[in-house]
This record gives sequence, C-alpha cells and structure tokens, in this order.
Amino acid sequence: MPAVLLLLSFFAGPILWTVWASFTNAALTGAAAAHTEFIGTANFQRLLSDPSFLNATALTALFLVGSGIIGQTALGLTLALLMQNRGAVVRMAVGGVVVGAWVVPEVVAGFVWVAFLEREGTLNGLLAGIGAAPQNWLYTAPMLAVVLANTWKGTAFSMMTYAAGLAEIPDGLKEAARVDGAGPFQVVWHVVLPLLRRTLATTLLLVTLQTVQVFTLIYVMTAGGPAERSTTLPLLMYRDALRFGELGYGTTVALALLVVAGLFSVLYVRALRPEEVR
Repeated sequence: MPAVLLLLSFFAGPILWTVWASFTNAALTGAAAAHTEFIGTANFQRLLSDPSFLNATALTALFLVGSGIIGQTALGLTLALLMQNRGAVVRMAVGGVVVGAWVVPEVVAGFVWVAFLEREGTLNGLLAGIGAAPQNWLYTAPMLAVVLANTWKGTAFSMMTYAAGLAEIPDGLKEAARVDGAGPFQVVWHVVLPLLRRTLATTLLLVTLQTVQVFTLIYVMTAGGPAERSTTLPLLMYRDALRFGELGYGTTVALALLVVAGLFSVLYVRALRPEEVR
C-alpha cells in the first residue's frame, strides 16, 4: 500500500492530465492557452491521418527493433555468453569498455557519434585509407547512425542482467547436455535460453521502455532530420507540444507512444512466459 500511494502521488496526476489534455485544444500560446476547450476525439482523428505521425511510428518501431531487440538485447546476451568462464582480466576489460559507454551522458554520446560519423569525422578518415569516398553518414543514413549509437550506449544494461541470469544456471545441467553429445549452440538453445525466459522477458521489457523514449541522443545527432527521416515519436511529441505549442496534440502523440511500448511489452511477456507444466 505505501508503494501504491507513492506511485499514485507522483504519477497519477501527470498521467490523468495527459489523458485529459489529449481531448482538448490545450496550447502554449494563442487563444487556446487562455481558454482550453474540450474537442473530443479530434486530436486522435488528426493523428491517424497525419503523415508525420505515421512516419514517426514506423521509425520508432525500426529504432526499437534495431537498437533495442537486435542491438542491445542480442549483443548483450552474446557478450554475456562469451564472457562466461573467461579470466578476470578479460571480463574487467570488456566490462569496463561496455559499461563506460553506458554511463556516458546522452548529450556527450551524441556528440561523440557526430564526431565519428560526420563528413570530416573519424569513420571517413579510416575509410579514406581504402580509397572510399567520404560522405556525411548522418545525412545519408540517419536511422542507421542513431541505431548504432543507441546500441553502443545501452548494451551494458542487458549484458549485466544476462550475466546475472547465467550465473544462476547450474553448470551441471550444461555439462550433462555436453555429455549427451550437445554442441555449444545446442547447449545455449536447449538449456540456457529456456532457463533465461524470465530474464529475457524482464530485460526486453525494460530495454523497450528505455528505447522508445530516447530523445536527447537522436536530437543531438540529427534533430529528427533530414526531412523527418529520423523523427521518432518522442521528437514528434516535442516538436508539436513545445516548438509548435500544441499541447493537446502533443499529449495525443505521447499516448500513442505509450500504446506502441505496451504492444511490444505484451508480445514479450506472452512469447517468453514459462511453459505450463502438464
């Protein structure tokens, strides 16, 4: 009960206001700022016919799959598996590099990747050694750039959670599978992953909630451009609510973002729930 009261105190008010504002024409400036009116589902109807919203939803899903599921989750699990039974020096070196990227502020991480990917950046300097023509990667492949940057920054979290889950799996089970003739991949697929179901579901859920709300990293690197080619839902929400002053419509985008995160979360929980014992 104390935890519920604490959550209600800090979250219920803003959530209820967001839901209410999405049914109004609330604005930062103009007549609507002084006299907010209830407009029903007009914001939601506008949302479904807004090309910018449809584009941002697709890019958010792409960003989530690329940097959250394939990037952070798969890479984190791979690193955790590779670090098992390695020496302390190797674990400390790899862990230091990965965790170091995680603790870097998003603003700093964004500028680091801008310096790496811009036309005069480090990547083009390296490619020039093999005769490749330089290009502005933030312009030619903006979504790939932000996906790589977010994967680089966030992999440490999933790596640490999977490492903790792997430490709880008895070595005897894996050794018994090897004695029965299972190879390394079969041990991982038939022994390790089934026992990591709960860890997988929890990590995917947390990574999803963190990934869909990434704003600063993308804003620093591309500001949603060029031509909205990297405008995800958080950037669209910021643009409409704060830059254009349309709070009512911006909060409607925020609710849509919540729905996207919720759909992915439900899929994870249903796909990775423990099998029922018959």
